Amino acid sequence: MATRSSKKKRPSGNRSGRPGTQKIVAHGAQAQATVRPAKFGDWVSAARPSTLGLGVAPVLLGWGVAILQFLLDDINPWDILPLSVVALCFVVALALQIGVNFANDYSDGIRGTDAHRVGPTRLTASGAAPAKQVRLAAFIFFGVAAVAGVGITVLTQVWWLPAVGAAAIAAAWFYTGGKKPYGYSGLGEIMVFIFFGLVATTGTAFLLVQAVWIDSILAGVAMGLFSMAVLHINNVRDRATDIAAGKRTLATRIPLWLGRVLYTLLVLAPFGILTYFSLILISAGWTFFALFIAAPALLITWTATTAREYVLVLKLTVWTSLAYAALLAYAFAF
Repeated sequence: MATRSSKKKRPSGNRSGRPGTQKIVAHGAQAQATVRPAKFGDWVSAARPSTLGLGVAPVLLGWGVAILQFLLDDINPWDILPLSVVALCFVVALALQIGVNFANDYSDGIRGTDAHRVGPTRLTASGAAPAKQVRLAAFIFFGVAAVAGVGITVLTQVWWLPAVGAAAIAAAWFYTGGKKPYGYSGLGEIMVFIFFGLVATTGTAFLLVQAVWIDSILAGVAMGLFSMAVLHINNVRDRATDIAAGKRTLATRIPLWLGRVLYTLLVLAPFGILTYFSLILISAGWTFFALFIAAPALLITWTATTAREYVLVLKLTVWTSLAYAALLAYAFAF
């Protein structure tokens, strides 16, 4: 009995599924006592505007590759292209991106993962906003994505589309939410490749053309690789604190040098795909100019020692993805 009693008195800061819970509760209480309540600008910052290009880029490229298919079929795309569907695809992608950012803020905050975060301040972990409000913000944006998805379903009459939307929302929430978040098991990169690459890009093209073909798939792979690169470099930045908190991302499972190698491959691989597009469409070659944004990101990655430098790499990677999508979509359309 004495032994059992002594076990009960031990601190339990690293319980399975909720690493650092007790520690962050105290941290959050202190933060709420010293940190000013979040203002509108803080909520905008928590939505992480610097990542929103990841929502825009795949839809933009999916739109472009759909236009190319119309042109190859000798059809004027501007006569039949459903712009309302394109607009709603942008709404879905952006709402999901913002929703997952708030969901991560909430889930990582209550788990204690962000207690010693070295990147941008989070609302939940800092105590600037109640956790329930941050969770509500995530649900609101997931709801916006769902409503826009229903609109797309009605317009396109693709009646199985809500199932895909539900899977995307579930993937966004369970990345860091739930009892066994897959982001804590090193699977985050795979899921963003699927939903922010293949589904967003190839799915947009499919909704406009009602077909899936090799060009739309390759475009989706390219966007998925960029999304993986952004998530991976974000996790490389948080590597030390994630290890301490028990968050086992892919970046924590491999040496730092190998993480840098992986990031480099993820950023350069889409330009390998671009070589294929350049062979069938000469103007697609202009998209290689996106390398001028990628090059400093790669250089900084191999020399970075501070969180600020990794944040810059993340932003440059998003801009590389957006430039790649915009230039290639323009080449497809014109």
